[in-house]
Amino acid sequence: MARNFRRPRQAHPIAELNITNLVDLGFTLLIIFMIATPLINQEQTIPVNLPTTAKVAQKKPDPAQRFVAVAVDAKGNYYLDGRPTPVPFVEIQSRFRAYAAEPKPPVLRIQGDGRAAYDKIAQLFAEMAKDNLLSFTIDTKVPER
Repeated sequence: MARNFRRPRQAHPIAELNITNLVDLGFTLLIIFMIATPLINQEQTIPVNLPTTAKVAQKKPDPAQRFVAVAVDAKGNYYLDGRPTPVPFVEIQSRFRAYAAEPKPPVLRIQGDGRAAYDKIAQLFAEMAKDNLLSFTIDTKVPER
């Protein structure tokens, strides 16, 4: 007996949807992304050996602690305690020695301009280390959103 491939009603739409090809495409894209993602991460890393330090519990800040601001502008000028005029480095050296002689030296707040020469800030850190002023913070500006 011959098979009849005609639809009973010609105007009736076909309600079947073959999604086999769509599923194959989805799995193919999934495999491509699974292979490509680790390769992308490897390309964007910079091999740097970071220093390791021991974990130290942070102390609660002392409310009676005194802070002294030391700023370096883009031209390499030093400013102390928010003064509007630049301070020569010789005066900073003498003030650091005076701070080191105090029974409880202040915490130095280092405020370096982003365009300041690194050697000026390094010179400041070297002077702090020479006078054993090891308690400091580095202030940064948080970008506005």
